[in-house]
Parts: sequence; C-alpha cells; structure tokens
Amino acid sequence: MERSLTLELVRVTEAAALASARWMGTGKKDEADGAATQAMRSEFENIPMDGVVVIGEGEMDEAPMLYIGEKLGQGIAPFVDVAVDPLEGTNIVANGTWNAISVIAIADRGNLLHAPDMYMEKIAVGPKAVGKVDIDAPIRDNLKAVALANGKDMSDLVACVLDRDRHSRIIEEIRAAGARIKLIPDGDVAAAINTAFPDTGVDILFGSGGAPEGVLAAVALKCLGGEIQGKLLPQSDEELQRCLKMGLTNPHQVLHMDQLVKGDDAIFAATGVTDGELLRGVRFQGMRATTHSVVMRAKTGTIRFIEGNHRLEKKPRLVL
Repeated sequence: MERSLTLELVRVTEAAALASARWMGTGKKDEADGAATQAMRSEFENIPMDGVVVIGEGEMDEAPMLYIGEKLGQGIAPFVDVAVDPLEGTNIVANGTWNAISVIAIADRGNLLHAPDMYMEKIAVGPKAVGKVDIDAPIRDNLKAVALANGKDMSDLVACVLDRDRHSRIIEEIRAAGARIKLIPDGDVAAAINTAFPDTGVDILFGSGGAPEGVLAAVALKCLGGEIQGKLLPQSDEELQRCLKMGLTNPHQVLHMDQLVKGDDAIFAATGVTDGELLRGVRFQGMRATTHSVVMRAKTGTIRFIEGNHRLEKKPRLVL
C-alpha cells in the first residue's frame, strides 16, 4: 500500500466526524449516523485506491451506501479491503458522552476477516501483555498475567467492559480478583485501542461486542503491537450458517490476530467525535472547527496524532 494513503484516510474520518458532531447531545442518533456515513462516502471518492467494503453499514439491501461489497476510491491501485464505522458510538453522540469516533481500516485485498454482523467475545491488551492472555483462560488468570506484564499490582489494574447485563459474571469475577473496572456504555473499538496507550489508564478489555468492531480493533492493535483474540457467538441458525459460509467449520474457534487481519501491512485511522481518553472531540467556533485524529500503519509502526483546523466556509460539502 502507498504510504500517502495514511493522510488521505484521515481526511475521510475528519469529514465523518465533522458531520456527525453537529448532532452531539441532540438525542438523534440516526441523524448523526446518517450524516457521518454520507460525509465519509463522499470523501472516499477522492482517495487514490481500489477499495472494496468488507465491513460496513450492512448488506446492499440494508444500507444505501458503504454497504458490504461496495467499491470505493478512484479505481486505481492499490487494491484493498476496507472496514468502516462512520460513527462508532451513535448513542454516545446522541447523549453527548465520551469516546465516539469515526473509524477506517484498510489492508491489502483479501487480508481482512469478513466478519458477519453478530456478537464476538473479545479480550484485548497492549504490547507488554502480548502472548500473555488466553480468551479461554479464567478471568483471574488473565488479570494476573496482565498485571505482571504491565508491572502493576492487581489493585491498580483497570479492565474495560461494556455495561451490559450479559457481562454481570465477568464484572463479578474482575471485582473478586481485586482489579478495578471501567464500565462503558458503547464504543469497544476505542476501548480496545486504549489498552495500547498507558496514559489512558486501561489495561485490558473483556466481554462481547460486535464482530465487525473486533476486526477494526484488530487492525489498530496490529499497528500498535497489541493483541486481540475473539470468538464468534452466533445466536441463531442463520448466524451459524453465515459462519460456515466464511469457512469456519468450528464457529466458536478462537480467532487470533493473523486470522482477523492477515499480512504485514494495514492502516488504521480514527477521528474523535466526542472527547475520549485518547482523542479530543470536534470543537466548533462559528465557521471554524478543530479535529483530533490518530493514524497508524502496521508495516512501519508509525503512529501520528493530527490536529486539523478547518475553515468550514471553504468546505461546503466537507471536502477536506
């Protein structure tokens, strides 16, 4: 892939973040998501690549744009898989809370898992704990391993978990082990990324969330040198059949990094929509706006934080 794509992709996430941030705190999650999706799709037309959406807004008959199988870019090399979440955290934006982001990940064609839209059990850690955790191991054992790897006492360890009834057992076991918990309402891509940055205060992610988000997180952690493991959790015979069509003869098998994202190269970009531990949200001042983004590449290990200052009167359609 071309190195220049890193900055090109940031323009796409910036556009989606700017469009959706206008809906922050309005209680209108669908409008926020629609604005992000439309802005992201429009900006993709300017990207010099031949992309195919493998993780997007749904099947072609479910989504008007950024649907699975849609072609993106100018139709020229490089040939890439594209995974998008124009607005991770629609409820977050609607309620004006933390860690909503706009996200893109790309890899060479055929290298991203075409994860079906179903639940995936996940465990994610930063670079120091790579190879130390096992999604099938007891919660306590994984916490001990991460505490040792990160040089922390158990009482200083922070585990991030989506605040869902289905996670009650995980929450009880974390507390019984003596670790602390950060419960989040939504946004487990941002939470998984946070495990790779010590300043965020998050050491490990537990629990189940969307499988597509698991692939997005895997690309980010591949760039950061972290690790995520996942297991699909089909809830119906239809979902089970989708797993089998993917070639997963055992749908409950553990999916490791090299199965979620293959090869040695991938690019991940995200722009904050609302404030979070890692990224600041969009700031509007009349016809000016400021964005805060991160973009990273697995092949080089480069991580860039980018602050964008935008004169909106010059970008009537958010062409950045």
